[in-house]
Amino acid sequence: MQLFATFESNNYLEIAIVTLEKKGINKESIFAIPLDNRTQDLKLFDTLHRADGTTLIDIGMALATAFSVIGASIGFKLSWGPIYWGLIGAIIGFFVGVGIRLIIEKVIKKNKRLLKGKYSEIILIVDCEEWQVELVENILWNHFALGVAKVSSK
Repeated sequence: MQLFATFESNNYLEIAIVTLEKKGINKESIFAIPLDNRTQDLKLFDTLHRADGTTLIDIGMALATAFSVIGASIGFKLSWGPIYWGLIGAIIGFFVGVGIRLIIEKVIKKNKRLLKGKYSEIILIVDCEEWQVELVENILWNHFALGVAKVSSK
């Protein structure tokens, strides 16, 4: 049987390997492979087939509403009237909000946009006998494996 497990790169992986060796699994039967994680930035604009849940227009819409109300209020005293100044305020507010969001996403959250949450860094492959599968699986889960899969070698 082969067991595949994914781990973050931390001390628990090393402790799991040592524990497996102490329980009778040969060093030659344990194989660890580091994964190459995403190094390029995720795309800022969503497409039809891919969306990351980040929106650029949320602040823009809120500021468009606020600026349009202010523009319409001030527009009663100006020559073009409240409707035109409300529309002008909405357009200005929208672009200011989108600009703020772009700055936040490009500058402030640049390092956090790669992958959210936990992600696998190492795949551990363990060759063992049928009677050792439950023991090996328990050891892997107890040492914080992110996922475990069994494959029969028959």
